[in-house]
Amino acid sequence: MTTKVTTFSLRLPLSLKAAVEKLAEADGTSMNQFLVMAAAEKLTAMRTAAAFFAERKRRGDRDVAIRFLTRVGGEAPRPGDDLPEPGAAGQGQAGG
Repeated sequence: MTTKVTTFSLRLPLSLKAAVEKLAEADGTSMNQFLVMAAAEKLTAMRTAAAFFAERKRRGDRDVAIRFLTRVGGEAPRPGDDLPEPGAAGQGQAGG
């Protein structure tokens, strides 16, 4: 079975092109083959992640999650895990 291919121009920053050429040469492949494999790996990773999260979503139960998050009891927050007092500047915020 033969694979149909197409040709197109690709604009790369010079620094990226140089890095790809260097890695392709070290890998013993052409720059074209290196980029084809990189694109295939990226597609596979994205499809795998999408399938993983779709499966997790399918198994999810919103009502169970809400009951878990709003349950009474359990352990008190450990030191450093408690929420800051309302109005405390810059505490408890990501990047703050």
